[in-house]
Parts: sequence; C-alpha cells; structure tokens
Amino acid sequence: MTAIKKADPFIFDIQRSSFVDGPGIRTTVFFSGCRLRCRWCHNPESWTGKKVLMLFMNHCTGCAKCVQACTSGAVSIIDNKLCIDRSICSVCGECVRVCANGARRICGAYMDIEQVMNEITKDKAFYDASGGGVTFSGGECLNQGEALIALLELCAARNIHTALDTSGDAPRHLVEKLVPLTGLFLYDIKCIDEKKHISFTGYSNREILDNLQFLLNTVPEKVWIRIPVIPGFNAEESELRNIRDWLSRFPAAAQIDLLPYHRLGENKFEALGIENKFLPPVPSDEQMKEFRNLFSNS
Repeated sequence: MTAIKKADPFIFDIQRSSFVDGPGIRTTVFFSGCRLRCRWCHNPESWTGKKVLMLFMNHCTGCAKCVQACTSGAVSIIDNKLCIDRSICSVCGECVRVCANGARRICGAYMDIEQVMNEITKDKAFYDASGGGVTFSGGECLNQGEALIALLELCAARNIHTALDTSGDAPRHLVEKLVPLTGLFLYDIKCIDEKKHISFTGYSNREILDNLQFLLNTVPEKVWIRIPVIPGFNAEESELRNIRDWLSRFPAAAQIDLLPYHRLGENKFEALGIENKFLPPVPSDEQMKEFRNLFSNS
C-alpha cells in the first residue's frame, strides 16, 4: 500500500470541462470535508471528510449479492427491504464489487498531489485557449489547507489559473496565505443574520463575513460573490436586500451571481441514509429575474 503523505488531499470527485465554476473551461477538484450542514447541500457526500458508501435504490434489483459479500454484517434484508447498518459498516467496498447494476458507490479517497496535478494538466491547452483553469471546490476546499496550498503553488509554477469555490468558513491566517496564490475567490454568501445562518447550516457566519470583508477590502477584483437563492431560507426581497446592503459597505466585488436552488442533491441524501425534510421548490425564472434586479439596480 502506498503511504499517505501529510499533504495528500482527500478528494471525492474531479470533473473536467466545467463551464460554471469560474471563467473559461475549467477542471473542478472537489475536496472532501465541510463542517457546515446546509439543508440544501448538493454534495452531502463531502461532509465527513471520510470515504462513504452511497446506495442508489433506483438501480438496485434486489439480487442480495451484497448481503453475502458484506464483511461486517452491515447489509441485510428486513421485510423484503435492503437495509444498511451504517454504524457497523466498514466501507470496505466488497458490496460495491459484487453489485452488477452500479447501485452502490464508495465516494472519497486520498490522492497523491502529483496524481491530482496530472488530472489538472490534461486540459491545460483548453485553459490557455479559453482563459480557464482549475477550481478547487468541495465540501470546503479550505478544510484541507496544507494540501490546497501545495496544489496552488504547483499550479502557479505551471501557469494554471486557480479559483477557490468556498464558503469562507476558515481561520483568517489561512485566508491571508491563500490571497497571493489564488486567482479568483468564488465566495458563497447565504444570509447576513447570524441566528438564521446557524439554524440552516449549523454554524455561525461571523468568521465567514469577516473573511469576506477582508477580501473585499484587500483584493475585491479577485472576488466573485455567489448567492444561492433558496426558497424557505433567503428567497425573499428583504433577505437579499440585507445581503446587498451589507456588500455595499465595501469595495465592489468583481461579480455578483445569484444561483437558483436546484434539486440535484436530493437523491444523494437518500443514498447516504440521511433524512432530509427540507425540500423547497425551485425558484421560477421570473422570481430570479426580480431578485437579480435588486442587485443590478443598486
């Protein structure tokens, strides 16, 4: 077994040819690990920072081969229903190996720094032609600061543009280290009210807003604000005005994007065995137009 080095990142996905994670054609590297528990999260498989087993029941044919294959006795059939006792599951992958229909998937693994760089550099010609590069996302990419810095330094040496898709939930000293190494911060801001932020994500937004204030006062040209518009949380004029008014106190960010909630993460909660009762509707195009006008007319 290859020894894991301290700076090796724990990654749960790498997607090439992205057009939504910054300028140009990009490769997006998804770091695992995030302490926020946003009710609308579309990557809950990233939360723990460990490998996790996902079971997509719509692909399961009930062959029960996984029951025999499981080395820890975590898989059983109860009342004709396939069940997983995740408290004793060792995430060994034997059930994945015998599943012919792809209903099971293990998500997350350590990758060598150069292994990640090899994936990133595959599309360098496309980055150069389109003004693209690599975006480090998550989870929360700042959750693995040492690995992130190592990758940013290697990207700088190879003249690859970098972006960080982040909630800003990190110590200030790390954010300060990242400024000279990062081409663009895609900074997620959800709401201004601290109590509401705690209620819907599990944690305060004080440090998040403090870090954003620091970036806007230091390198506003490197900041793109991204606001997820979530019905039942912040998809109303008063909440978005609060964000707009808070931002107006600082030098203007390079760009502000309002991103409508989508339901792509809902099946992931089920696949992870996580109960999720927060299932808001998707905002309409007309609603999004009205919300965007609040910022364009300010």
